[in-house]
Amino acid sequence: MELIEYADAEMMMIDLANVIAGELRESLQSDEFATLAVPGGTTPGPIFDQLCAVDLDWARVNVMLTDERWVPEDSDRSNTRLLKQRLLVDRAAAANYLPLYADGGTAEEKLPELSANIAPKLPISVCLLGMGADMHTASIFPGADRLNDALHGTDILYPMRAPGAPEPRITLSAHVLRHAIRRHIVIKGADKREALEKARHLSADEAPVASILSGATVHWAES
Repeated sequence: MELIEYADAEMMMIDLANVIAGELRESLQSDEFATLAVPGGTTPGPIFDQLCAVDLDWARVNVMLTDERWVPEDSDRSNTRLLKQRLLVDRAAAANYLPLYADGGTAEEKLPELSANIAPKLPISVCLLGMGADMHTASIFPGADRLNDALHGTDILYPMRAPGAPEPRITLSAHVLRHAIRRHIVIKGADKREALEKARHLSADEAPVASILSGATVHWAES
């Protein structure tokens, strides 16, 4: 794991957007397409605001979430909604979106369809992840019902129900995340830095983020 510290979060977001753009550009020079996986939530929003305007061959870029709440796209809780408002706009509107939600069924029922759509676009070229203060990443939560499967299984996606999560989730497996060619984790605040240091000395069952730290670059700013 490599840790990069920044003077402030604004500088971190700008720098990370530039890094991701450069890595996507590099992937497109050697491959037919590139696949970018990103988290939901509020933290990566400024990165998306920068990245969407970058001059790339976005038509050859697949964009997907690392995890999603099983709610319709018009819900305030939808990560897809955020992504379409802040990343899949401007030049990045030409990208191919790979959904982690489908209407008309449960996460378990729709899993084969969603996984089949993602499989040809793997491995992930560039993966951006977050981390919670509880040391979860994507929707791989400590104490979740499918934690062992998501950490140790080889499927692309797993449905997930976790204490404190008000709706079911769907998440990329640790297996898929670990096989991303380039992997970044972005965190802010003293509490997240403390959680990161703690996770480095715990098992993945206790701290799911530990399962993907090896080979990752962690970007941190205190505020």
